[in-house]
Amino acid sequence: MKMNNYKKLICKIAAVAFLPGMMGLASCSEDIDESNLYTFTGETIEDYLANRPDQFSSFNYILQRAGLDKLMSGYGTYTCFAPTNEAVTEYIDSLYNDQENKELPHNGMTENSLEGLTDSLCNDIAKFHIAATEVMAINMESGMTINTMLGRDINTNIDSITGSTIINAYSHITSMDNELENGVLHEIDHVIRRSNLLVAGEMEKHPDLFTLFSQALKLTGLADSLTKQERKLTPPANSYNFYTPEKAILGYTIFAETDDVLAENNINNIEDLISHANDVYGNCAAEGSGWYDYYRNNGITVSTGNDYQSPYNCLNMWVRYHIISQRVPYDKMVIDWNQVTKVPLYEYYETMLPMTLVKVIRSAKAGAGKLFLNRYEANSTLTDQVAELGSDAIHQVVDGHSGIEIAKDNIQALNGYLHPIKGMLEYESWVPKGVLNERIRFDVTAMTKELGSANLRGALGAEINALNGSKTGTDGNLGGDYVRIPIDFSENMVIYNGESTRLYYLAGRENNWNNYQGDEYNSKGNVDLAFRLPPVPDGTYELRVGVSLNGNRGMYQFYLGEGTNNRTQMEALDIPLDERTVIVNNADGSPDPTTGWTLYTAMEDLGVETDNNMHNLGWMRGPLYYTVGKGTSTVARSTTGSIRRIVTRREFKQGTYWFRIKSALDDDSRQMYFDYMELVPVNVYNNTRYLEDMY
Repeated sequence: MKMNNYKKLICKIAAVAFLPGMMGLASCSEDIDESNLYTFTGETIEDYLANRPDQFSSFNYILQRAGLDKLMSGYGTYTCFAPTNEAVTEYIDSLYNDQENKELPHNGMTENSLEGLTDSLCNDIAKFHIAATEVMAINMESGMTINTMLGRDINTNIDSITGSTIINAYSHITSMDNELENGVLHEIDHVIRRSNLLVAGEMEKHPDLFTLFSQALKLTGLADSLTKQERKLTPPANSYNFYTPEKAILGYTIFAETDDVLAENNINNIEDLISHANDVYGNCAAEGSGWYDYYRNNGITVSTGNDYQSPYNCLNMWVRYHIISQRVPYDKMVIDWNQVTKVPLYEYYETMLPMTLVKVIRSAKAGAGKLFLNRYEANSTLTDQVAELGSDAIHQVVDGHSGIEIAKDNIQALNGYLHPIKGMLEYESWVPKGVLNERIRFDVTAMTKELGSANLRGALGAEINALNGSKTGTDGNLGGDYVRIPIDFSENMVIYNGESTRLYYLAGRENNWNNYQGDEYNSKGNVDLAFRLPPVPDGTYELRVGVSLNGNRGMYQFYLGEGTNNRTQMEALDIPLDERTVIVNNADGSPDPTTGWTLYTAMEDLGVETDNNMHNLGWMRGPLYYTVGKGTSTVARSTTGSIRRIVTRREFKQGTYWFRIKSALDDDSRQMYFDYMELVPVNVYNNTRYLEDMY
């Protein structure tokens, strides 16, 4: 087994501190996997660089100028991507001779040399090549987003020609997994590139892919509006030593048809694209026949004219449906963590076409390992089988809408990502009526897009600990490497009572908690906050909340605000939910008196009848979709620690709804658990032919 970093450093100190005759007394013993011995050198990252000046003296100079050489020689667990001297020389030359940065000639360099680099450039280069956790080559093979100490991501992939691991589509790893005392070092052949262009500018840099889409961005005026990068946050009076972001990270992701894809659809110039957009969206809000409920309900007239910068113009609408206001790399579009093996992975994103969603799915049926947009299968989330997803016969692809494949290019801009797509992405009638006519389950943390843009969602405890200067927070009975969420963190969240609500993001992956997608929000104090729900097409829905009941929880009143987050205009939903309730698993199989819960595997029908009884009481078991912890055999459906509460059944219009949670107990010690929610159309929860699946 591999020696942990602390133990290795103790051994190193012991070897220096004791006389040779005492070495037998001072030795550290453990079982060592000899397959790893060829990479173990007994050096720190700084030692490795300093001991190989012919290869890495230039990069080490940059580390020293940035003051990071000391960090790389001390205790910790880091990943360093070390460019060779030749790579650094090439990069310096490109910086000095850069003709594009008109505002800062030579990028601020005083001369074309190492010494000509500014302190700021040294700091940026150094931090962009270091991550605060250990990342081995095997983790990077299928594509990975790594958060660097600069606060910007790098993306990995496998070069289709050489088979080597490549970073940001340019820097190849030439020597990998050099395991050191304080982490791992990968040698690379080029300094890692990072774009300093905003998403629209980065798109212009790829005329081989996006000439027409780039023209449409400019013509609609959207190119000039996609500029957000960050927003300063209000620090809490007391962080309780938890990591607290100082700024919200903002940005965009664009799913863009390439020129080749457009040409395949007889779109060869901007005039063709305008005509196509008019055909798609011209009647989308028409009374009686329109499918874009939000525009139709609000009496908005869609324009097919040349007012391209109007949000009601067809070309403008066409472009907007391709953009989401969040930075999403390819490997983070869906969360791959604690789901059972047979299920698809999916996520819903709100686009810049007002009140619309696009669905991203990874499904073995669609294409193993690939991501698709708006795949339309009949009877999604319904089943004709017990405790199964349902037969293929009832889940056929409808009218050829098998999904639009997202290319794995990960083109990164300063404030987001560009993803080429292999089909036409449009909000046509079959999207709200088909793709989104299913149980829509969403992790609450996904509603705060700023969390994803900052690459905090799904972060490991070690990563958060490193961001927090190796400190671990404690707030009463809640403690760990968590994120303290400032009151103005997200535009999709409101905290009404300031410091009295102390909201935390718990990645939780290492803890094997009962979480959908492995994370949750948890709050201490007298909670009073609201989240904006994802917009859904017009219809009757059940709104459900996934909860974990235990003695640490509190009692909470739920409210719903249609079109407003004003507390005085919100409607109370049901009576307060007492999350301190402990569900009883009766040995004789009789139902829990409060919820009707029974262990479904003890039921001859696997819980079908008791599912119906629980539903009538306003409860549902946890889903079969995920397990308690990654790789375990305990599914959420089988544990009393996971249950769903139905909080309302009502008509929803495609628009804005706010969901408020308020403490009903004056008890600062309680933990509010908030994991996932579901919006389920009546066609699913009350289908006359099939059952809603247990997943």
